[in-house]
Formats: sequence, C-alpha cells, structure tokens
Amino acid sequence: MKNKVLGKKLIHERIWRSKNFVVAYGELKRRGKGNVSKAMLCKVIGEKIPYEALGKIKKHCTKHKSNTHGVYVAHDSMGCARYVGRGDVFGRLGECQKKHKYELVYFSFYIVENRQSAREIETLLIHTAGPLLEFNDKKKRSGMTPGNVYDHEVGTFFYERQNKKGPS
Repeated sequence: MKNKVLGKKLIHERIWRSKNFVVAYGELKRRGKGNVSKAMLCKVIGEKIPYEALGKIKKHCTKHKSNTHGVYVAHDSMGCARYVGRGDVFGRLGECQKKHKYELVYFSFYIVENRQSAREIETLLIHTAGPLLEFNDKKKRSGMTPGNVYDHEVGTFFYERQNKKGPS
C-alpha cells in the first residue's frame, strides 16, 4: 500500500439532487507526475446510487461515453446486493426496477471496455454474494457447492474443489 499513489477527486458537475442525496460526475486525476494506467478495468463506475437518478445518469453517461456495457448490481434499502447482471447497464437496471420497484432502492454499475471482463466480474460477484441475491434465480447456486469453472474465460488458470470419489 506504501507505493500506491492516491488520486485526486475532481468534480465536473452535479447531475441529480434529492432531499437526501446529490449525484456528482467527476474523475480521479493523478496527483503529481506519471501516466494513467492503460490497464484500467473499469472506465466509469457508480456505487449505491438512488434509483431515482437512473434516468439522469443514463442520459449523462450516454452523452459522454459511447459504451454503456458492463456489470450492474441492484441493492435493497439496506444496501445489500439483490441482483447482479451484465449487459447494457442502464437498460437492464431499468428492467430490474420495473420488476421489483418496491424492493430495490439503489444501484451500482461498472462500465468496462472488454466485454469478456464483464462476464468474469459478474461471475465473481454472483459467487461472492450467493444467497443474498434473491432475484438471480437462474444464476446463483445455493449451499456450499462451488461455482463451475466453465463460467470463466478460456485460458483462465483455476483451483477447483472436488468431492472425493467413493466412501471416505
């Protein structure tokens, strides 16, 4: 952690307001000399933003960034993740909100340049959140069973927990 250079938060504009929250748009700038890493995974992020701001953020992000593909998380009123997915972030978040408008209050999103990375990030989040994901019926696995290594990209190295064959 000693070698990490912290960025400086630069707010460009505030794009949405409510009684309790403001959503600001900005960027992290490097402090001092040096270049920004070209190996960045996420190009644009937003974390635990009220669903009421979805339309404004979609419009603003579409205007400033052509790519809106990535991973998204829908959260309940306590901030717990209830759904994780990937694809067109704002369209999919809108669909989640319509299906579960009384349960989902916040959302997070991570816009990525590489669509294969989005798949792996989604898999990682689903495996990590597990039973909390009430609305991911088709994707989550219950119990202690590990995820399938085939959920990841070809070329990935892995360690896999396997059951012993035969009696113990």
